Amino acid sequence: MFKSTYNPPCFLKNGAAMTAYVALWAGRNWENKTIHPEPPYQQIVFSGGQDVPIFGWVAIPENAHSTIIGTYGITGELEQQWFLRTLGRKAYAQGYAVVLFDWRAHGKTAELSPTLTSDGLYEGEDFVKIATEAVQLGCPRKCWFTGYSLGGQLALWGVKAAQESSLSDIDFAGGAVICPSLDSWRSLTYLVTHPFGRYVESRIAGELKKLAWKLHHSHDGHFDAAAIERANSIWGFDQELVIGRLGFNSVEEYYQASSGLHLLPKLQKPTFIIYAADDPLFHPDLVDDIKTICSQNSHIDLCLTKYGGHVGYISSQKCQNQFQDPDQWWAWNRILEWMEKTENINNGDQKSLEVLNGLV
Repeated sequence: MFKSTYNPPCFLKNGAAMTAYVALWAGRNWENKTIHPEPPYQQIVFSGGQDVPIFGWVAIPENAHSTIIGTYGITGELEQQWFLRTLGRKAYAQGYAVVLFDWRAHGKTAELSPTLTSDGLYEGEDFVKIATEAVQLGCPRKCWFTGYSLGGQLALWGVKAAQESSLSDIDFAGGAVICPSLDSWRSLTYLVTHPFGRYVESRIAGELKKLAWKLHHSHDGHFDAAAIERANSIWGFDQELVIGRLGFNSVEEYYQASSGLHLLPKLQKPTFIIYAADDPLFHPDLVDDIKTICSQNSHIDLCLTKYGGHVGYISSQKCQNQFQDPDQWWAWNRILEWMEKTENINNGDQKSLEVLNGLV
């Protein structure tokens, strides 16, 4: 496990404060906080697992050396996902081909297909199929999977699907994720026991209901309006709309099957996990479980930080100076640095191994 000296500004040394700041404020001026322009994305419709159409953006710089494929969290769509687009700008500037996509039942993918989410059970295959088509479009064959929050869990399932793939023309390098959802059952149970958690859960549930109505109107006859009306929580959304289509008898059974925590011991490709001990959306008890599981899998590099909130990681000026970062996006900077060092190690660069050991 890496030991981190990450530090946020003083007023963000609280998980709830960091999470609220990033959710409500940081997105307003994110473009002013990066020196790189938006990549020249092309809009592509990929064919995911079970031939589900997946909408995405692709940008390939000259002399690209690797490909990063990523998606976002529990709600939203590409246009509004400024945190993911920040990665796109930074990665493209560093010579990565960038593939960003609306995952199942999100954004334009929801307009193309009525297929609902599965929290990774089928999205893992989507990552692999997207990588295959991206390489056919001209992206480098070395592919990294990434995501954050629930998207982080999806990316981990992508790593598992990749290691089980028999494709020989793709080099599935591994994955790197920020604050991945790893145990939905425990975390949802914990979330609704605190005022801040109840507020967040209510907002997410409202967005999920909007998503369900969008699917209902885009795909007439596929969804029961009464079931959508009853889906007034995250758990309710999965209960009313998801588990029956996936063949599960209960939400708990579904969450157990898709659990990222249970997935970690099975990963056999380089995987980097950045996780904040003060993340207010996940059960605090998960921290010890994650440390134990990751310590038993040599393929996983865990960076557990004292601060960071949920997908926050805004760094102080002192922290930026310490790491010689060009901006405040500490987590993305560490992920890109880790990918570079890991690629060098795989190419036999022993010096990079020494640097990686002291990376964070």
